[in-house]
Amino acid sequence: MTPPVEAPLTAGKHESTGISRRRFAMSGLCAGATLLTPGSASGVEADPQPPGRKPETSISFSSLKQIDAGLLSVAYAEAGPATGAPVILLHGWPYDIYSFVGVAPLLASMGYRVIVPYLRGYGATRFLSGETFRNGQPSALALDSVSLMDALGISKAIVAGFDWGGRTADIMAALWPERCKALVSVSGYLISNRAAGQSPLPPAAEFQWWYQFYFATDRGKSGYDKYRRDFAKLIWKLASPKWNFDDATFDRSAAALENSDHVDIVIHNYRWRLGLAEGESRYDDLENRLSQGPVITIPTITLEGDANGAPHPEPAFYRKQFAGRYSHRNISGGIGHNLPQEAPHEFAQAIVDVDHY
Repeated sequence: MTPPVEAPLTAGKHESTGISRRRFAMSGLCAGATLLTPGSASGVEADPQPPGRKPETSISFSSLKQIDAGLLSVAYAEAGPATGAPVILLHGWPYDIYSFVGVAPLLASMGYRVIVPYLRGYGATRFLSGETFRNGQPSALALDSVSLMDALGISKAIVAGFDWGGRTADIMAALWPERCKALVSVSGYLISNRAAGQSPLPPAAEFQWWYQFYFATDRGKSGYDKYRRDFAKLIWKLASPKWNFDDATFDRSAAALENSDHVDIVIHNYRWRLGLAEGESRYDDLENRLSQGPVITIPTITLEGDANGAPHPEPAFYRKQFAGRYSHRNISGGIGHNLPQEAPHEFAQAIVDVDHY
């Protein structure tokens, strides 16, 4: 089955559209998204739906795979045929691979090979050596994904993500464009300049980053370790104020935060970004290149939910960072920060469409 293609856009055109949550179904792709039974090529399973449970909650990845890649033994879900065009989906903090549990079967039904890895510090992903520094630098996470592609024998893939995953996908597209066929990024260009980040923002803007300041303290690290589930649930609610997720949905993802390296990775990530922690010299060249704000040249679609409660840039601010064929889509319907889980059809549609740019 050939994925539907949107009407061609002129190169570099900025398409800002208010896409409703029904748009994807109208495209015809949703009709092919019937979830398959365990053991099928989709890699997902549909459990019986208890009364009162939302349908998305009852979907689960049927099994996980594990592979050594770079510094890690990476746990990942895979859906779709092994010969399909590869798509790598990257989650954010404090979320996990279940952000894409609604996206994966849609893409798999279209013939894509979908790879959804747990990032370092999440789920069953583990460091191969106990001596490896638990580094949360953005470039380190991006190199993890490139190493995963190498281990899986994937030379080129569509990369897509949100939050930490969106930043990771952006970095991959900027530093390794030869490995990335196309990009879908929630909240656009998330590559930050660490030096510029030392400049203070107005109080209202600084207030939005309260958890970074909390994590800069020993109390914050201990508090996050002790209350990581409570902390994550608070972030979910603040970042997606109109997403009425249930306890089963949250608990399924919160389990990934019990990884023994999770707290160290998260704390180092935010302290490094504030200039309060050192990185590793092995990533200096990558970080120096990223500090220049490299332009992304591959085909890209950026997305933003109309109810994103997390700090995020306006689309006009990052438009100049995309030099290839590009469009931006505003997703309506009370969609918050965890856009792929809240609007899986629209996220999958963006991947299908950018594949044909």
